[in-house]
Amino acid sequence: MKLLRYLALIQLATTLSLGQAAHQRESASPPGEAEALVRRVYKQALALHPIGIPTGPEMNLFSPYLSKALLRKIDLFLACYADWSRQNPDPKLKPPFGVLESGIFSGDDDHSSPQAFDIAGVRLEKDGSFHVTVRLTYQEPPSSPWIWRVAAIVVREKGRLVVNDVVYLKDSPREVESRLTSALAYGCSTTHWIGYGARKKG
Repeated sequence: MKLLRYLALIQLATTLSLGQAAHQRESASPPGEAEALVRRVYKQALALHPIGIPTGPEMNLFSPYLSKALLRKIDLFLACYADWSRQNPDPKLKPPFGVLESGIFSGDDDHSSPQAFDIAGVRLEKDGSFHVTVRLTYQEPPSSPWIWRVAAIVVREKGRLVVNDVVYLKDSPREVESRLTSALAYGCSTTHWIGYGARKKG
């Protein structure tokens, strides 16, 4: 009788262990979830075409899709911009922040207003993040479509997937790869404007 009870306990423990392992596998985010998240973000971006940092109702639409770290960097940028404005009260001066004239999800200058997008690929990185490549298109007929690529970096935060950064991939006429988070911090030291020639503290 004791042997039967012992065997039953072993079987129960094994079943629970296997069930827990299966649950852990299910809780790991498959690439399809990362793709679905990025697809939702870019549907909103193409519908609204935000130039610069979204504010008010626009930011309320985007913020649930963004990581706390990225939202914090956006807040620091806005504080830095306010500091520049205090240092440069002349309204005729143009703010030296390229990100203010960019589409944060698509890129600067001519890259700021894409008309269409599709997901070109999803790659799982060693750190567990997803690198979701987005192909963006703009066309003015009869010209051929202009196509460029960006990559949304997706991470898991408190049980959900969020965008942690956007990489503007090297693509004509963009000669170098750059990141949204770098653009937000360029010329700033936390909440203070220090200029592009200055060295960041810390």
